[in-house]
Amino acid sequence: MSNCKMAGAAAVTYVAMWLLFLSPGSTEARVKKPYQPLTMKVPYYILPIIGYNMSDLEPYITEKTIFAHYLGHHAAYQSKMNAALSEWKKEEPDNKFAEESIFEIIKRLDEVPEKYRTSIGNQGGGFLNHGIYFGCMSPNPANVTRTPSGKLLKDITSTFGSFEAFKEKFTQQAATLFGSGYVWLVRKSFDADAELAIVTTANQDSPITQGMMPLLVIDVWEHAYYLKHEFRRVKYIDDWWSVVDWVNVLQMEGFFGSPEKWTMISGTNSRRMNCEQY
Repeated sequence: MSNCKMAGAAAVTYVAMWLLFLSPGSTEARVKKPYQPLTMKVPYYILPIIGYNMSDLEPYITEKTIFAHYLGHHAAYQSKMNAALSEWKKEEPDNKFAEESIFEIIKRLDEVPEKYRTSIGNQGGGFLNHGIYFGCMSPNPANVTRTPSGKLLKDITSTFGSFEAFKEKFTQQAATLFGSGYVWLVRKSFDADAELAIVTTANQDSPITQGMMPLLVIDVWEHAYYLKHEFRRVKYIDDWWSVVDWVNVLQMEGFFGSPEKWTMISGTNSRRMNCEQY
């Protein structure tokens, strides 16, 4: 398929998603964040809504960058992940683990049959990581200085000495990570009181596979910044801090730390979440 046709197909999916989520009485109104569908058990994953227009992160991250990142790279991981999951399910129709959410599958990646482990780890990890990445950000047109609050700020201060010290260490890790990957703020387990840590992952690996709960992530693959920042990763990181939304981070921590919320999201009508209707 040509790049033009791929972009067109991705755009159709994007529009269909908006129509679905904005329809009166839609049960999918509960799915408001791009990381929430990750815990859903569905026969086919569609591209989640990121929660803001593609131009809304300007001037820090450009519309062209979000378009390419979201409708290009994120959509490609979605498509290839669905293909890998479908092939696995067809070959092992009685394997209940294959019907789990992509979140649970990535969390227990070692249990995926070796034949599919690499493709699902790469494509499913890419789909999952991007959902979390887009969920950490929001528009900041007034360039307001944003900082965490409450327990998270207290834990950051306790672990790193201060928020400024945390930010400096996180930035340093992001600036020096070799090749492609991510830098994360995590809790070392899925427990609200678990210790915080800054960890890095290569390619599309996820700390979820190591039993860690993600709170914040920056994508340092070149596709996340090259259209504006070219080779200037440090400038991208500096701009990225301006769109980090600590309210979103707290909401994501509350979601991933509360499995009962996963059940509520998974209770949405899976028939309407199936791409075949489009």
